[in-house]
Amino acid sequence: MGATASGAVLARWLVAPATGEVRREQAVAAAFLRVVLGLMWLYNVAWKRPPGFESLEHFIAFAVSHPVLPPFSLVVEKVVLPNIAIFGWGVLIVESALAVMLLTGAWVRVAAALGAIQSLAIGLSVALAPDEWPWAYILMIAAHVAVLFSSAGRVFAVDAVRSGVGPAPRLARQWGAIAVVTGVAGALGSAGDPLARSGFGLGSSALEVGLGEYNLLGGLVLVLAGGLLLASARGGNVLLGRAAAAVGAVAALSLYAQVGFTGPFLGGTATSAAFLVCIALVAAMTGGAPSRPVPDRAAETPETPSPPG
Repeated sequence: MGATASGAVLARWLVAPATGEVRREQAVAAAFLRVVLGLMWLYNVAWKRPPGFESLEHFIAFAVSHPVLPPFSLVVEKVVLPNIAIFGWGVLIVESALAVMLLTGAWVRVAAALGAIQSLAIGLSVALAPDEWPWAYILMIAAHVAVLFSSAGRVFAVDAVRSGVGPAPRLARQWGAIAVVTGVAGALGSAGDPLARSGFGLGSSALEVGLGEYNLLGGLVLVLAGGLLLASARGGNVLLGRAAAAVGAVAALSLYAQVGFTGPFLGGTATSAAFLVCIALVAAMTGGAPSRPVPDRAAETPETPSPPG
C-alpha cells in the first residue's frame, strides 16, 4: 500500500509543471539547458529512417561488438536486432517526443526522466565503439537529471502556461514568430528547386543542429501555421488557435507517413515533422487563451522543488 501511494505521488510530481519558484536567472538558465537538449534530439531523429532503420541498426550493433554491459548486449543481440523495425519505430517516437516536450517545455519532468533513460540506453550501446567519447553519454544523462530537478518549465514553456505563471499569448507569439521566420527561410532557400522532395535544410550538418528541411510548400505551411498562431494570440480567437494546431498536426502526420517510404510533399524529414508537432502542441495549449495566466488547479498541489522520498 505504501509503495503504491509513493508511486502515485511520484507520478503526480512527474506530470506536474516544472515551475517551482526560483530566481529569474536560474529559471532562464534551466530553460536554456532544456532547449539545447531539445535541439540535440530534434536534429538526431532525422537519420532514424523507416522502414529498415539501417543507420540505427548499425549503431545499435556496437552494443554486441563492443559491449559496455554484457547483459544489455545479450538483450540487444537476441531481442532488439532481430526486431529492429519495431524497435526503430519505438526509438523514433521516443526521441521525437523528447524533442517536442523539451523544446516546448511541456511536461518537462517526464521528458527529462525519459531523456536520462534514453541517454543511458544509447551510452550502453555505443560508449565503447570506435571514435566515441564515453563522457558524452555521461554528460547527456547528467544534463537531463539537472533539468529533472530544476524549474526548466518556468520560462518559454507550456508548463508555465499550465501552472499559470506565464501568459499563454506570449508563448503563442514566440512560437508563431519562430514558425513564420523558419517558414520564410525554408521557402526562400528552396527557390532553386521549389518542390524538391528533399527540401532546403535549416541548420548546419557540421554542427549537427537544425530545424529540419522544407521545400516551398513546406515553408508556406509553416508560415500559415505560424500566422494563425500569431493571429490567435493577438485576438484570443480559439478557432484560429485550433486551426494552427490542425495545420501543424496534419503536416507532421503527412511527413511521418512519407519519410523513408517516398519523397515527402513538404520536402522534409522526421526532424521537420517533430518541429511541426512543436507548433501544433503550442497552438493546442495556448491558442485563444486569455491574456492573463489561468492557474491550473490540478497541477498546483504536486508542484514541489524535489520528488517525494
